[in-house]
Amino acid sequence: MKRVDAPATGRWIRPHDMVVWALLAATLIFSATRDPGIQPLAAFLALAAVQVAEPRIPVLNSGRGHTAALLVKIALAYLLIGTTGSLTSHYWIVMALPVIAAATALGLGATLAVAVAASGGWLSFLYLHEYYLDQDDVNALIGSVVFLIVVGVLTNALAEDLRAQKENYRRTAEQLAQANRQLHAAEDAIRRSDRLAALGQLSAGLAHELRNPMGTIRGSAEMLAQAVAAENEVAHEMAGFIVAEVERANSLITRFLQFARPIELRLETADLAQTLDRAIALAEREAPGISVYRNYQLDLPAFRFDAELMERVFYNLVLNAAQASPAGGAVTVKTRADGGMAEVAVIDRGSGIRPENRNNIFNPFFTTKPSGVGLGLAIVAKIVDEHGGKITVESEPGKGSVFHVLLPMERLTTAS
Repeated sequence: MKRVDAPATGRWIRPHDMVVWALLAATLIFSATRDPGIQPLAAFLALAAVQVAEPRIPVLNSGRGHTAALLVKIALAYLLIGTTGSLTSHYWIVMALPVIAAATALGLGATLAVAVAASGGWLSFLYLHEYYLDQDDVNALIGSVVFLIVVGVLTNALAEDLRAQKENYRRTAEQLAQANRQLHAAEDAIRRSDRLAALGQLSAGLAHELRNPMGTIRGSAEMLAQAVAAENEVAHEMAGFIVAEVERANSLITRFLQFARPIELRLETADLAQTLDRAIALAEREAPGISVYRNYQLDLPAFRFDAELMERVFYNLVLNAAQASPAGGAVTVKTRADGGMAEVAVIDRGSGIRPENRNNIFNPFFTTKPSGVGLGLAIVAKIVDEHGGKITVESEPGKGSVFHVLLPMERLTTAS
């Protein structure tokens, strides 16, 4: 039996409820039976109450509940007709209520079945009482049965059209919501690209300007260390400090240049698992207290990407995950193919990322580490973007993070 979801519950007064009550009241008021009696009146009011209350009672909105409600309506209508003249009752029209209810919530076959059941219930009085029927009476009975069936069919056709429109509206709303999400994502990507371009130019200019004086300072410190007497430990120590700080500054300048310099991909067919293994080995040397578990899709095909750059991406992500994990913790690296994309997930159960920081972690110079510069994930995002891929993060404070890297296999494979 085909069934369609019932209307949402919650409102007790709806326009079509008023129509149902008005029709039932008109049937009662204008009926030739001026004083139907307590029992018929009770059946009449019960039928009206069930008709109006059914959509709001959750238990009656299931398949069995809806069938039970239809049987109750037919039984109440049968009782009303049986106590007000049986086959000659002016209330026979109430048999249309269960037919209309079935037509609005069920398919055509179920609607016809309810119409036949309602008609059969009414016509059963032919066998319970002795009636003399002439041809006009037979024609009237046939017309009434046809009326019930036609009402059911027409109501069902209208309900099917309304349901089809509702489904179209729902699909359109979903498509608009998806398009809106994609638009916001594209706007975020454009804003991030603009920020990267501006900061990259600034970083490149600043780095080039600092390289020369840094070299002069280092050279001067080394000459100073050689010129002072060996017993002057303070001077040697200070010269060593200068050289060490210059090295640190040069390392920072190098990272600035790496961020600012345009990336030129060297695409070669490579195995993603081997690239991950090399990155994991490097990260494990810097975070020896963390276990890294590999969960690779074995049949993932080789495809074209810059293995050296992607090794750097995965090294950075695995190392960040290890540093965010507690001592003795574990990091999982998982791969799978997903619709022409190779997905790498780096999963940790560490401290997680606070919601207010989640949208900024790929921005340059944003960091929560006391000694961090904030270029690691920015460079990672830039490398992934250059591959035509995407990097996203899922995180919950106190429960860990999952970084997803998606790389297109087909487009890069066919790239020249």
